[in-house]
Amino acid sequence: MKNIIAFAGSNSKNSINKDLVTYASTLVEDANITILDLNDFELPLYGIDLEHEQGIPENAHKFLNLIKESDGILLSLAEHNGAYSTVFKNLFDWLTRINGKMFFNKPMFLMATSPGGRGGLTVLEIAKGRFPFHDGNVVEIFSLPFFGNNFADGKIINEDYNNQLINAVERFNKQL
Repeated sequence: MKNIIAFAGSNSKNSINKDLVTYASTLVEDANITILDLNDFELPLYGIDLEHEQGIPENAHKFLNLIKESDGILLSLAEHNGAYSTVFKNLFDWLTRINGKMFFNKPMFLMATSPGGRGGLTVLEIAKGRFPFHDGNVVEIFSLPFFGNNFADGKIINEDYNNQLINAVERFNKQL
C-alpha cells in the first residue's frame, strides 16, 4: 500500500485549503494517508545568519523525512497576496537548505482554493513553475474557486468541480 502525505500550505486553524486537501485525500484509493498540519512543525523565520548560528531546526528535518518516506504528495496551497503563504515559504526555504531537491521526484497533486473566483490559480502557477527545480513531479493541478459556494459539510458540493477533482485524483493514483 502506498504512503501519501497530505497538507495545506497554511497555518490557519480554519484553513479552507486544509479542508480541500483533507477531502481530496479521502478520494485516494489503496493508500495510507497522513494528514500533516504545519502548526506541528513550527520553525523560526529563515535567515542565513540564524542557520549559521543555530543550524537547521529539527522540525525541518522531520518534515523532509516525511516527504522522503512518502510515495506521493497532496498539497493545497493557500494564496496570500498572489504568492505562497509565509508559513509555507518559510518551510520551503528551510527544507531546501537541507536538500535542494526536496521533493525527491514524488508524484505531486497540487491544489488550491480561495473565497474568490480565481481559486488560488496564481500560487498554483508559481508552484508549477518552481517545484520542478526542486525535483517536484507535479502530475495534477486543481483549483476550486468560490470556496464558500462550492464546499460544505467536508466535501465539494458543486457536481462539476467535484467530478474534476475525482478525475484528477484518479490520474494521480495511476502515477503512484
